Amino acid sequence: MKAALFDTIGKPLVIGDVDDPKPQRGQLLLKICRCGICGSDLHMTAEEVFGVRKGDVLGHEFSGEIVEVGGDAGGLKVGDQVSVAPIRGCGTCASCLRGEPAWCEKMTLIGGGYAQYAAVEAHQCRRLPWGISAADGALAEPLAVGLHGVTQSAMKPGDTVLIVGAGAIGLAVAFWARRQGARKVVLADLTDLQAERTMALGATGFVVSDEEVAGKVATACDGLPDIVFECVGRPGMIDHCISLVRPRGKVVVLGLCTAPDHMDSFRAISKEVTIIMSVFFNMHEFANSIDALDSGRFAPQNLISDLVGLKDMPATFEALRKRTTQCKVLVDPFAE
Repeated sequence: MKAALFDTIGKPLVIGDVDDPKPQRGQLLLKICRCGICGSDLHMTAEEVFGVRKGDVLGHEFSGEIVEVGGDAGGLKVGDQVSVAPIRGCGTCASCLRGEPAWCEKMTLIGGGYAQYAAVEAHQCRRLPWGISAADGALAEPLAVGLHGVTQSAMKPGDTVLIVGAGAIGLAVAFWARRQGARKVVLADLTDLQAERTMALGATGFVVSDEEVAGKVATACDGLPDIVFECVGRPGMIDHCISLVRPRGKVVVLGLCTAPDHMDSFRAISKEVTIIMSVFFNMHEFANSIDALDSGRFAPQNLISDLVGLKDMPATFEALRKRTTQCKVLVDPFAE
């Protein structure tokens, strides 16, 4: 099969031919329909800390059709279309049975989506309901990450919300915050490239971050927001969010920052700010995200900005390192 392969840190992915995967007992062989390009994959190919090896197939936001079943598949069968949760646990421990494989002692994060086929554990998959296509099913993973952040925040209907960072995860948070009754949902970003897309996903306002951002946020949120979601993942952003939230408000951190960070702890304690970390999701949130793909007015499909084949994927992947109008780019591994 054809796949986009990791070469070395700092170099583009390479399209090559590799052996087709073979499903083991309890696994499914998927013909991949779509895989989303995620910002964490950009990190993985640029920073040594992730330990990616030459020849690895990345890509963890994918969906597909089952073409082969290796033994017991929990009721899934050939021909079913599924979304894949890339968090793989043992499937039998207490955490896994609660639907929380992220906290399994044997948890691993899988890739494999930048290829034509992938073998995955059956318990990582959820069948797509009638009316939801595998082409949209690749959105379930980033949607679930956003939903987990909103759940962690304990947001209440009527709260005001600011989201710093208008990438795919920030926009997914906006979608869920509006869906769950936030009174104001405002995005802040360095440019207005995603402003229109932001509003299509349910935001009530958008501000460009500059030296006057605090005043802009207060105007858009009718005062300082109750909750600020950090969805950028760069040093200094947690501290920035603390400066923007109301006293006794919450800062929820979803941004993936691999460098050491700092904050003004005196300001944080003076405001009695609650700082909450959010990572991964559980399988109940994953299933809810699949259902949300048939959501009506503020459709998650508005996240999608482009569709590319494997041939064009490495160049598109590299281009995403710079800020553009692109948001969630999906890869069709069988497109010419």
